[in-house]
Amino acid sequence: MSADATTLDPPLHTTTGPPSVDLVALFRDSGIGDVLAELDHDLVGLVPVKTRIREIAAHLLVERARETLGIASGAPTLHMCFSGNPGTGKTTVALRMAEVLHRLGYIRRNHLVSVTRDDLVGQYIGHTAPKTRDVLKRAMGGVLFIDEAYYLYRPENERDYGQEAIEILLQTMENQRDDLVVILAGYESRMETFFRSNPGFRSRIAHHITFPDYDEAELLLIAQRMLDTMQYRLDAASRGAFEDYLAHRIRQPNFANARSVRNALDRARLRQANRLFADALAGGKAADGAALTLIAAEDIRASRVFSGASDAPPPDPIR
Repeated sequence: MSADATTLDPPLHTTTGPPSVDLVALFRDSGIGDVLAELDHDLVGLVPVKTRIREIAAHLLVERARETLGIASGAPTLHMCFSGNPGTGKTTVALRMAEVLHRLGYIRRNHLVSVTRDDLVGQYIGHTAPKTRDVLKRAMGGVLFIDEAYYLYRPENERDYGQEAIEILLQTMENQRDDLVVILAGYESRMETFFRSNPGFRSRIAHHITFPDYDEAELLLIAQRMLDTMQYRLDAASRGAFEDYLAHRIRQPNFANARSVRNALDRARLRQANRLFADALAGGKAADGAALTLIAAEDIRASRVFSGASDAPPPDPIR
């Protein structure tokens, strides 16, 4: 832990027997219960992920208590890997993880810097090292989240500069692990290939968390939450249409879970607006609040998904 990191003072009990720590009070005083509750509220499903985050939080809390009693086993390794398909909440969980680490005093700042290969790797000799070090400087004291981390390694291109960024990252992860937590993220199969090619990363990663895809019921709930936030709604017919949409869409290539749901709703909102405007031009009645908030079944069934066509060009469909 960095010297100027926030620390907790666990309540000690010494009246009878050896000194002890009140873990419940430590948990309450740290405020991590609030963070875990927010995670439950913000993300639908993901029970295995939420369970692992709670386990990690409990472990770190106990390490704090052990440290207080002089029986700590040394600074824990905190670097992580989040594996899963797009749109499964990896970035959101990383943000909550940063907050947990900060509240327990393992990082100085409740701060997350999210980057990809383009932020780390240069295009010519001498460009990569300063780019990578600048990112590390911005992330120091907090969490560095590297999305699609496997793109750092491109063995098919002998003139690629990703290896230089990897070497700097590995050195920093080892030498400054008390002041920086690195979270690597990406597709599960590609991350496994990346670790086989770069064993230095695997040896420095303490926690591997796999993010499952959402099922249809969870995706429908996610859609409902998104619509509520935007003050739109579905009626019985449009809800059924969206259930049919999901049944088709999840079987198509490039499906991105919650991200694809958001994109589908954005397209449905565009169709709704076009429909309402066309009705107005045709001399229809003025649009009231009910009309302006309703996504109708026809707005959803107009998607190309129902004709068997791909929802949109790869890599991130929007229709």
